[in-house]
Amino acid sequence: MWPLYAAGFTTAFGAHGIAANLGAGSADAVTSLLVLGGLLALYDGAEVVLKPLFGTIADRIGARPVLLGGLVAFAVASALYALADSPGRLWAARLGQGAAASAFSPAASALVARLNPAAKQGRAFGSYGFYKSVGYTLGPLLGGVLVWAGGLRLLFTVLAVLGAAVAVWALIAVPVVPPLPRARQTLLDLARRLADPVFLVPTAALAGATAALSVGVGFLPVSGKVAGLGTVATGAAVSVLAACAAVVQPRAGRALDAGRITVRGGLSAGLLLAAAGLGCAMLPGLAGVLLGAALIGVGTGLITPLGFAALAASTPRERLGQTMGAAELGRELGDAGGPLLVAGVAAAATLTYGYGVLAVLLACGPVLAVGLLRSRR
Repeated sequence: MWPLYAAGFTTAFGAHGIAANLGAGSADAVTSLLVLGGLLALYDGAEVVLKPLFGTIADRIGARPVLLGGLVAFAVASALYALADSPGRLWAARLGQGAAASAFSPAASALVARLNPAAKQGRAFGSYGFYKSVGYTLGPLLGGVLVWAGGLRLLFTVLAVLGAAVAVWALIAVPVVPPLPRARQTLLDLARRLADPVFLVPTAALAGATAALSVGVGFLPVSGKVAGLGTVATGAAVSVLAACAAVVQPRAGRALDAGRITVRGGLSAGLLLAAAGLGCAMLPGLAGVLLGAALIGVGTGLITPLGFAALAASTPRERLGQTMGAAELGRELGDAGGPLLVAGVAAAATLTYGYGVLAVLLACGPVLAVGLLRSRR
């Protein structure tokens, strides 16, 4: 399992470490905010398009080859810019990293499910989510240190070495998990499975959690600045959010396996906690920012392992890659949609109203989930 945790850390560290330092690390390549936005969108855009595809491929040929190939491709893409500094290489490296992460991220999730019995799915996904959260937390900090010490090329060099090292580790330690026989599936069968509330409810909860997390990371510093707080205080607030998410995930997974919480109850509580966090973010001053960060972190940390464990438990094992890829797509849409929604409302009114609109949508999630599950029954 440890190489799979390392793969989760790699994709998170690579995504946030570079994203947080692109603007300051390469003045020659990032010549405007439009260019910066394009480079940031390139990584996520590749994931949105390719994750379901690579998830399906993992079901067909096995998740381990897709995991290894994705990690090697990530190392090669990172080395592309590390070897020579040019705008064209930066764009190519960023696109290559996003495509590679689209391969090894759903493959790692599928292997987490395949290598653990149903009674330990919550703990396994809780640990996997913990190390991804550590990557999200340390990415901007360590990435900033590396860029300060040696420029953006040093950060890409470290990512190339990290990707190659995790690939070798996975080659040695992760066992061969052969693909399972699959019944023929038509596009209609796939549409029915993805429209089933058993898939839709946890995926929608994961998307909502990711939306709240993205909004918290992106907009809480803005609220702090408006309240007169310095960069240290606002940075600490974001760290509180990430730390709470990291600490809660393994505990939530263990509680699910032990039967102390249910998937429905845990997802509902997580959405309500995240909504409460956004409500606290509407309050002025440091208290609102810190309370908002803590509650959003706890809510997302509760939802993430339970959502993936529910998907793994309800999916035929021969279709795990496809399901994980589709669920990751849902998360990416939440990652992009949450900030866009809040920004759109803030542009028309204020940021406080933006927080409020997303909070209401998340709070309505448990009610909609109950309605969908009842209609299925």
